[in-house]
Amino acid sequence: MQRLILAGGGHAHIEVLRRFGLRAPRDVEIVLISPSRYTAYSGMLPGLIAGHYSRRDAHIDLERLAHRASARFICDAVVGIDATRRLAYCGQHAEASYDWLSLDIGSVPNTESIREAERFGFPVRPVDRLLAGVEALAQRVRQSDIEVAIIGAGAGGVELCLALDHRLRREATAHRARFSILTLTSKILPGYSEAVRRHTVRVLEQRHVVVYIDSRVAGVTEDGVLLEDGRRIAADHLIWVTGPAPARWLRESGLATDPEGFVLVDDHLRSVSHPQVFAAGDVATMAAHPRPKSGVYAVRQGPPLARNLHCVVSGLATRSFKPQRRALQLISTGERRAIAAWGELSFEGAWVWRWKDWIDRRFVGRYA
Repeated sequence: MQRLILAGGGHAHIEVLRRFGLRAPRDVEIVLISPSRYTAYSGMLPGLIAGHYSRRDAHIDLERLAHRASARFICDAVVGIDATRRLAYCGQHAEASYDWLSLDIGSVPNTESIREAERFGFPVRPVDRLLAGVEALAQRVRQSDIEVAIIGAGAGGVELCLALDHRLRREATAHRARFSILTLTSKILPGYSEAVRRHTVRVLEQRHVVVYIDSRVAGVTEDGVLLEDGRRIAADHLIWVTGPAPARWLRESGLATDPEGFVLVDDHLRSVSHPQVFAAGDVATMAAHPRPKSGVYAVRQGPPLARNLHCVVSGLATRSFKPQRRALQLISTGERRAIAAWGELSFEGAWVWRWKDWIDRRFVGRYA
């Protein structure tokens, strides 16, 4: 019997499991390995932090999905593979051999060049660590004023900042949290239109969030951030929302990677060097069609990945997939408002949040 290992419970793999639950391949042992039974939907994470959603609203039960797909669930993390010998190494369990392997393990914040980054503050991933950090901040602000620095001014950093600001303003009474955003780029939200930036800057100014552009972090201490130009930015707490980086073990896996270290895949979402391995989501880069590391694109890779995995275990030919050139982006702003971005177009308001809420709840509901 063939064995298919699904490493990681990302947005693409949950769709694989859903489809396998509707039509499971025959004579295949399917194993899902994920460090947590529940995976958070990234689109609802800012709303969860802001307090608009419960944990149950924003999380998907991987073990239940695996059961419906007749798959075995192992609560562990894949920490390495030997692509030549077809072995996957787990942190707490023994190594596992595979005939087919699919990677959807996401990425980590890129802090490798920053001194003491892992010692101070906490990263936006893994989500469980982020949520624990948010709860600690909520406890702290009830006792004293705090200063929080968000490192990274992409959509994730902006959303997290505004969600936290909303949550802590609502929960604190006698004290307050002051926020700053630091980015090494010359503008916030790189890759977005000027219209989106105008909407976002206005909201940040209304919330008294201080933005430091052209600010490359050289190191951190207990009381703040040291920039390469010598400036020091005061902060009691740091949250790392820097650009994505691959898991370090990928470079030793034997798989072909792009210059940043992400798994290089073809139009079939298949490793260009090892045809027994597939990859999707942030961990992968499509050689012919590179796209931003975003949950929007990961979601769209779910159906073609499920189809091609079903094909290879059934002895059928796989089919190519070409991602869309642009995608609708919906950026929540802490309160029940959001900004929509489609190319050069941008809209903002409470109605955009209601639209986003409807989209997100419908998505998560598919896996309930």
